[in-house]
Amino acid sequence: MKTSKRVARIPPSETLAITARAKQMKQEGIDVVSFGAGEPDFDTPAHIGEAAKRAIDAGETKYTSGINELKAAIAAAIERDMGLKYETTDICCSVGAKHALHTLCQAICDPGDEIIIVAPYWVSYPQMIRMADGVAKVVNTTGDHGFVPDIADVEAQLTDRTIALLINSPSNPTGAVFSRDVVKALSEVAVANDLLIISDECYDKIVFDGLQATSPATLGDACRERVLVVNSVSKTYSMTGWRVGWTAGPAEIIKAMNTYQSHETSNPCSIAEMAAAAGLLESQDCVEQMRQAFEQRRDYVVQRVEAMDGVTLPKPQGAFYAFPDVSQHYGRTFTGRQVTNSATMIEYLLDEAKVAAVPGDAFGADAHIRISFATSMEQLEKGFDRIAAALK
Repeated sequence: MKTSKRVARIPPSETLAITARAKQMKQEGIDVVSFGAGEPDFDTPAHIGEAAKRAIDAGETKYTSGINELKAAIAAAIERDMGLKYETTDICCSVGAKHALHTLCQAICDPGDEIIIVAPYWVSYPQMIRMADGVAKVVNTTGDHGFVPDIADVEAQLTDRTIALLINSPSNPTGAVFSRDVVKALSEVAVANDLLIISDECYDKIVFDGLQATSPATLGDACRERVLVVNSVSKTYSMTGWRVGWTAGPAEIIKAMNTYQSHETSNPCSIAEMAAAAGLLESQDCVEQMRQAFEQRRDYVVQRVEAMDGVTLPKPQGAFYAFPDVSQHYGRTFTGRQVTNSATMIEYLLDEAKVAAVPGDAFGADAHIRISFATSMEQLEKGFDRIAAALK
């Protein structure tokens, strides 16, 4: 049967594919340690679940266009955390941040328009831009420089078709947190060239070593008027399955997003919206508790990787991912199987060590693999024992 050329251009998500294969192996009774999924292993905090139950009991089960209670909660949380005021008309509520980014690309891209992204990048950025008939222009970075982009390299990607610069800090997959000076320099490039700034801030509350994530929206009016802040409750409140995200930014673009979305999904789940509002407005103690646990796990992962021969790891400063360089092991052979790149490394680890991770080529960095440490210390210990043995 015929499928569209559009779909044929889009590869499936590597992260979802690896996670699905690991789950299938587990269902077959195989003891697999999964470092693939990008979601917290904690239960959603109880008070958020209680808010969802209240919503059901109150009959909050109808269509919405993004309930005002949620938009007001998002605006209040942004003011609390950033000191910025947004009106509810400046906010579009979507089915998770992934949907928000997809809708945003559809709202701003005409065929051939270019958006600059920094590699290593989240796997879906180039595909979302491509689905909107846009072009992803990639600025490469290296672990030697903390995965921080060189401003000259950013400027070298500018053309008369460039419409936006996408910033993701803390980063998926590297865990890099751009300093205020770096975010300011990137924002100045956008201002000087009349570009939009898409700021993916989904991991903004998961930062380590006393650092703080900087939103370009906080860097003055010249930046804020062109910044589209994308965020969600998924990582911050361990609500990945609830599917609530948003974009806050210029009302004209938000209106365009709402128009597009009105013919697509209309709105997130009404019950999940009420739960998300409770998460944003009520006690934030749960956020700090999870952050501390992630930092402890980060420290353990760094310690284990540093003890491995032929593997290097820039220390993650945020999110819950490690992105080690394993390329020194490429070219090696085990029982007739040769590891030549990140994809074959992942196959080797899954088949021989029963550990699932994600190949770096999915993120534009084939020398690396992504390891999620959003899992228990018991699983981390077991998994890294297996990886260490496999690499020997």
